Amino acid sequence: MSAARTHGRRIVLWRHGQTAWNLENRFQGTLDIELTETGVAQAKRAARLLAGLSPHTIIGSDLRRTVATAAELSAVTGLPVTHDEALRETYAGEWQGLTHEEIKARFGEQYAAWKRGEPVRRGGGELETEVADRAAPLVERTAEKLPPGGVLVVVSHGGTIRTTIGRLLGLAPATWEALGGLANCSWSVLGESERGWRLLEHNAGSLPEPVIGDDV
Repeated sequence: MSAARTHGRRIVLWRHGQTAWNLENRFQGTLDIELTETGVAQAKRAARLLAGLSPHTIIGSDLRRTVATAAELSAVTGLPVTHDEALRETYAGEWQGLTHEEIKARFGEQYAAWKRGEPVRRGGGELETEVADRAAPLVERTAEKLPPGGVLVVVSHGGTIRTTIGRLLGLAPATWEALGGLANCSWSVLGESERGWRLLEHNAGSLPEPVIGDDV
């Protein structure tokens, strides 16, 4: 999705780099898994690109995979990172540490209900709306402190980013799944407009190009 031209503030929601459990298709949730060497390299590359947006503020989850990812942008920009547990991934209870195949074998109906888009406490964990309740207000409060045209980078997790985007855009929770997942170290960009936040980019891995035409 291309970036629209805007004179307002922007929020960049950046997913952490690759972990071994990503490769194994395991639910990580709030478990504290480190980046792989590939994940560190992904973070270094993405940080060089994101530095080109001249961010003003960086906040992130306090889990190691996001701390290490954010550290690469901090090293390039010289900005400190404020870590907050409100930006952690969805707590998935008994599902955490299991592969999707293991979850289907042990929690078949619950897994099927989740895939149908029903509100599910995966493994007895959090609802997606509860994740949005803790993450989105922190992002909004931090964005409000930006100067005009300022850029906030939020370093977080795929599920948390999806729910935060859905909440900030005012979308009904049942539609949040329409936002496709983010690849490791890819990001989405929200831009401020007179009507509120707009989704300017999604699952991006390069810097935005201005939209020239009817949508300006």
